Amino acid sequence: MIPELFRGLFDDAAVFPPGNLPVVRAVPAHRAHRTAWYAEAVGPFLCGAGRLDELAAAASTAPPASTAPSASASAAGGPVGAGGAPLRVGLVLPGGSPELAPALSAAAPFELAGVELATRDAAEAVAELDRLLPPDVPAAIELPRELLRGDGLDAVLDILVDSPYRAKFRTGGLVAEAFPDEEELAAFLTGCAQRGLPYKCTAGLHNAVRHTDPETGFEHHGFLNVLLAAQETDPAAAATVLAERDGEALAKAVRALTDRQVTVIRNSFTGFGTCSIVEPLGDLAALGLLSPPSPLHQEDR
Repeated sequence: MIPELFRGLFDDAAVFPPGNLPVVRAVPAHRAHRTAWYAEAVGPFLCGAGRLDELAAAASTAPPASTAPSASASAAGGPVGAGGAPLRVGLVLPGGSPELAPALSAAAPFELAGVELATRDAAEAVAELDRLLPPDVPAAIELPRELLRGDGLDAVLDILVDSPYRAKFRTGGLVAEAFPDEEELAAFLTGCAQRGLPYKCTAGLHNAVRHTDPETGFEHHGFLNVLLAAQETDPAAAATVLAERDGEALAKAVRALTDRQVTVIRNSFTGFGTCSIVEPLGDLAALGLLSPPSPLHQEDR
């Protein structure tokens, strides 16, 4: 049983840096995640627009016997996921609105779980999504962090709150400068919370607790820190939660959450992309927040 706080939290970004798992290996790994005991924690398979043909080829190969498609699904053709269902794919569009129409067309064989659109113009992105996106498909809009500082943050969030789309915020990357500090992330989280605007995060949230990576020296936010900070509307209070490095203190705070608080948190922080599904689950198990019925095995790298 996956606690409500963690259901659907971990989008599978295995093919993105720093994991960079080849698509041909990432697809069967995702199928395995979708049939594992922790499947309720796993979100869609994230794929960039430029790799959809590669994904279609990999997903059309015969799945393992335990996840073989039904006769009707086989007859229908097309890429399949666990249990014969179409592979659930989240489209990541770093090239912005010009990628949207061709990517939607190329994604037709899949179950489209959502679109993540990078842009420098929130209003233009909203207009293009309104024009092209099927009404039942959710979307998140990401702007460069330099446009979300000072008055720019309020301006962008005010545009998004009047739309049906989530915000998306980058919490890390391949260089130290890609990681926002506690105050910058807190400003984004509380700006969204004050408006009732949902959001997702991407990059850098590999572990449950804030820490300094011993190899790179990068300051990583913890996804438990972000979950707990998601209920705050005061930037100083959110920054304090984001700065906490004591895993036991965070785990205790998680255990004390009420059902209503969990609902508020997950209505705000809807998920994040992670190049490992097993690693964050392992952290939760180590903190006593998950009780795995079977061992967690390291993913194929």
